[in-house]
Amino acid sequence: MAKIHVLATTRKETRPLVTDERSRAQRFERIFVPHLDAAYDFARWLSRDERTAEDICQEACLRAFKSLDSFQGESGRAWLLAIVRNTYYTWFTKNKADAAAVPFDEDGTIAGAELEAPVESIERILQQRDARRRVNAALERLPQEFREVIVLRELEDLSYKEIAEVAHVPIGTVMSRLARARKLLLQHLQNTEES
Repeated sequence: MAKIHVLATTRKETRPLVTDERSRAQRFERIFVPHLDAAYDFARWLSRDERTAEDICQEACLRAFKSLDSFQGESGRAWLLAIVRNTYYTWFTKNKADAAAVPFDEDGTIAGAELEAPVESIERILQQRDARRRVNAALERLPQEFREVIVLRELEDLSYKEIAEVAHVPIGTVMSRLARARKLLLQHLQNTEES
């Protein structure tokens, strides 16, 4: 393992920093591993396919690890999700024909949960499953740029500033896209209730 000694200067002191692969891996784990589920969920919503999302997430993690030295420490989650987004768009341009035909299927229930549920809650479980299915279908119908911001805001709970960083757009654009996305989502949900 090669070690690189760098002198770090602060106002109070000068001290050597030791940077090696182990410390880089520990830094990566500390900053980004807590956000891997969010990265996968975001990749899944973008790609609409679980296996593709896994590949995108894995590639994004490799890119994040390679670029770890350029991370400035603001928000590890936003930085990783920006890399996931960029990785998805790279993948999408290479696989345009395949991406358009990929169905998205998300059940979202825990295996066996219905078997342990009391009889009176079965109706509630079925209603929740139906509502989840309708919302997922409505989300799928949204154009990419609207689906992206609403997933980041409502499912991943990112701030407008973080979404702007991830999507590389001004905050005003984020706000505009969110408003349009919510309006379209509501329209799609109302249309499914009517039919």
